Amino acid sequence: MAVSFHQAGRLDKAAELYRQVIGSDRKNFHALHYLGMIEAGRGNYGEAKTLLRSSLSIRPPNIQFIENYATVLVQAADYSSALDAARGGLRFNQSDVQLLYISAIASFKLSRLRESLDYFDKLLALVPNHAVALNERGTVLAAMKDHDAALASFAKAIAIEPRYAEAHLNAGNVFGGLKKNDEALAAYDRALALRPELADAWMGRGNVFVELNQFDAAGVAYGKALAFKPGLSGAWLGQGSLFVRTGQYDKALAAYNRVLSLNPNSAEAWLGCGNAYNELKQFDRALSAFDKALMLDQGLAKAWLGRGNVFAAQARYSAALDAYDKALALQPDFANAWLGRGVALAALARYDDAFAAYNTVVALDPGVDYAAGARLFMKLYLCDWHNWEAENARLLSEIDEGRLASMPFESFAMTSSAARQLQCAKRQVQKQARFTPLWGGEVYGHDRIRVAYLSADFREHPVAYLMAGLFERHDRSRFEVTALSLGPDRASPMRDRIKAAVEHFVDVGEQDDQDIAALIRRREIDIVVDLMGLTQHNRLGALARRPAPVQVNYLGYSGTTGTDFIDYILADAMVIPEEHRAFYSEDVVWLPDCYLITDDRRAIAARTPSRSECALPEDGFVFCCFNNTYKLGPQTFAVWMRLLKATPNSVLWLSAANATAQANLRRAAEQSGVEAERLIFAPRLPDVADHLARQRLADLFLDTLPYNAHTTACDALWAGVPLLTCLGTTFVGRVAASLLKAIGLDELITHSLDDYEALALKLAHDPAALAAIRDKLARNRKTFPLFDTARTTRHIEAAYTMMWERYQRGETAKAPGEAKPLSIT
Repeated sequence: MAVSFHQAGRLDKAAELYRQVIGSDRKNFHALHYLGMIEAGRGNYGEAKTLLRSSLSIRPPNIQFIENYATVLVQAADYSSALDAARGGLRFNQSDVQLLYISAIASFKLSRLRESLDYFDKLLALVPNHAVALNERGTVLAAMKDHDAALASFAKAIAIEPRYAEAHLNAGNVFGGLKKNDEALAAYDRALALRPELADAWMGRGNVFVELNQFDAAGVAYGKALAFKPGLSGAWLGQGSLFVRTGQYDKALAAYNRVLSLNPNSAEAWLGCGNAYNELKQFDRALSAFDKALMLDQGLAKAWLGRGNVFAAQARYSAALDAYDKALALQPDFANAWLGRGVALAALARYDDAFAAYNTVVALDPGVDYAAGARLFMKLYLCDWHNWEAENARLLSEIDEGRLASMPFESFAMTSSAARQLQCAKRQVQKQARFTPLWGGEVYGHDRIRVAYLSADFREHPVAYLMAGLFERHDRSRFEVTALSLGPDRASPMRDRIKAAVEHFVDVGEQDDQDIAALIRRREIDIVVDLMGLTQHNRLGALARRPAPVQVNYLGYSGTTGTDFIDYILADAMVIPEEHRAFYSEDVVWLPDCYLITDDRRAIAARTPSRSECALPEDGFVFCCFNNTYKLGPQTFAVWMRLLKATPNSVLWLSAANATAQANLRRAAEQSGVEAERLIFAPRLPDVADHLARQRLADLFLDTLPYNAHTTACDALWAGVPLLTCLGTTFVGRVAASLLKAIGLDELITHSLDDYEALALKLAHDPAALAAIRDKLARNRKTFPLFDTARTTRHIEAAYTMMWERYQRGETAKAPGEAKPLSIT
């Protein structure tokens, strides 16, 4: 009777009768077995396993019963027991197809891939046209990274059963993993043509679209997957990843939390939460999430990558390096961990090791975001110019294709254009989150304009050297000045000077973007001035929340941010000529002289060392350039070598760089026919005042192209050393010309490298002409605008006032019909 009810699908009645039978006969193996199958169907796997095991202990080996027991163990995810049971059955019948299949599946789930493959091969030797086995065998081969064999196995399954949607799906997954995106989409489309409701295929399409940066299409695909299968964790994970990529971090966290509601032990979901928290600069929460991921999956290399990224964002580079190394110990071919390792090594000034890491990234996966630019930038740091022109051209081509090939700042050192730099910046900030503005259009009625400066560089740093005088000269009767410090709170003379100069100095480095933005809004700041732009450790995420009516890009980043929430950029007509205005997302405000504020109170040591103390020839001509090595390029260096050859007893005085760069520069000199000894490297001095004093020993500062001297140019002119420049095509290549114009030395601005070389040679061979320029510089230094800090401060304040008045009138930054940049007179 129980069996009859069972066969009729009346399972409750059948179970009741099976239990009556067992109650009267505890050794009735049929009743035990069939009741076990009913309980398994109900999901009561614990009781099912007990009943089925009892049945098998009573009855001599029954292959059918063993098959059923092993199948239930697989359903219960008890793969070790399932494998033991299937192997036990195979001792009685080595050709049992079902037991071979279960053994293969259980071995795969236990990550015993070679063993799984062997079982599938034995099965297929018995049943060559077993399409399901061929399909599952393909998944094993894919896990073994034998992608060609996996695709071949899927193809065989499809040849046997053309309407086998899952085989098309699995082929799509392999193509997607190989980034063969067209083939992947075609395979998913075939699967969906057969089974439109196949949620995993929709999920696969979403994953490919994320890879292609087609985020709208990805969102549609994930939505379809979840409509058909709301509990599909992978689709929620995909959606979370999509939201992280598009800067929708709150939505990302909601998606990951949905996964955790389905499976609290999802290491991938905790990993996603960590990535989202990291982007939100909520570092403690990020580390906690990554730790939870690693507790659940100690082999999750991406969680160690995430920890490394948090430490790097906190400038804890040794800890970051350790985390990246742990990721690579688990997954040696993990390209993004190699990228992170390169970033940490570069920050630790281990440039050779950083370059090796970036080389590894590009070898593993040339398409990793920012890798190509980081590698080429590191070559510049090392003055390794081998194959430079071809590699530079290839990088620019990748940028033109819309790829995230380079960080915007790193692209400054490449031969580029203002249009390309705008494109690079826009791609970088494309994923910047969009938030409800904290400032809602209110017009503040303060008695003074409240200005806040945001920077991580209120320390011994070029930005601070330039800005200190501005902070001290601000008109306190009209402006209330706040400094928001993003960097670590480390005492230094410059930090103390800035603290004394401003009314409010607030350390916000430990706060996340939301807290910083809320602070700006709470203090009712009228104008927030970002001194970082798209440089490392910036907090544009705070400004993306629109905490202030007016937001300005100034000084620390010589280019456009590419955002729609930075209203203005302070510049001048030299660094951003009218014809370049279209390449700036901000409204351009021209200051009348030079945009670059300088500090006319900078100390220069009273004692100038002798040339012999600085390893310089007593009588020879001293060319100098104290720019960073990444600004030195092969074209400019070739000009310098020709100058040395044409000027007997001359030397080139450079900043002491890393050992590899120095060796490469000496080698390049020798290859140009110049003795390596004529390159003199000046060691770093602890006191900048001493460095400024020794610069007086130089005869002529030679500027670089495409990236000019900025602070170093100011240093040279302040120390009384003439500077020769060649006008470039982008902001960073036009700064020195702006400085020279503001100090009345337009004659030192050239417009081609040929003219640059000719004028340098003339000055080196005409002592009277050089002396006249030096005397002119000494006179103009005291009277011209460049080093008139009070004058430039008034101009900057006039710019702030104009911006404030516009906002008070309810006008937007970019007023309709404005054909020219806004000029301050």
